[in-house]
Amino acid sequence: MDSGSNVEEPKSWDELYTLDLMPSELFLKFRKEIQGFRVGVNMEFYNAPSNEFESKLVLKPLANDRQWKFMYAPLHHDVRLMSKKIPVTNFLNLQVGVGHSFGLNSTGLNWKLSTCLGGDGLSRIRNKTSLGLCPGVDLRFAWKADYVLPEFDGALGTGKPLFNMNSGSLHASLDRVELILTHTTEYVLNNQVPPINWISSKLYDE
Repeated sequence: MDSGSNVEEPKSWDELYTLDLMPSELFLKFRKEIQGFRVGVNMEFYNAPSNEFESKLVLKPLANDRQWKFMYAPLHHDVRLMSKKIPVTNFLNLQVGVGHSFGLNSTGLNWKLSTCLGGDGLSRIRNKTSLGLCPGVDLRFAWKADYVLPEFDGALGTGKPLFNMNSGSLHASLDRVELILTHTTEYVLNNQVPPINWISSKLYDE
């Protein structure tokens, strides 16, 4: 009997480190800013795991301390009023909402406790990177990375190797690409050019 037949071969670098640049979600957002509010129309395309399309109408205040946003999904005949994400800790957020489904004729309350760190809380990071192309036109990329940090260990006089290394792993993917078109009435009325937010990055939760 071959005693080594059950020994698992070490994984190759191609299996331990992967990068997927094909986004599973494509969003096209139209925004209109007027009288202290932002009215938006979202066209959302999902290509994985199945091809789906969803549209949303969004209304929310422009103030930095905004407490709510209103959403209507005409294809599903759903309306939702959501609170802003309330920080519980530095990486933990709570969001509460109430919604009504005209198709099911039902009203319900929902809540979500989420974090920008996923998996076991330590092995995933999510990030949104925004790139300003020109006034009123922005690109936003949502990506995530699942990782295991390398480990080094060793021993002396115990029969174990003097030096051993676990190379860790990294699996990164581009999950969403958003094209955001914004029309700001205040700047147009004053004949001014809105500022460009060239690039910004922040952690996010699902």
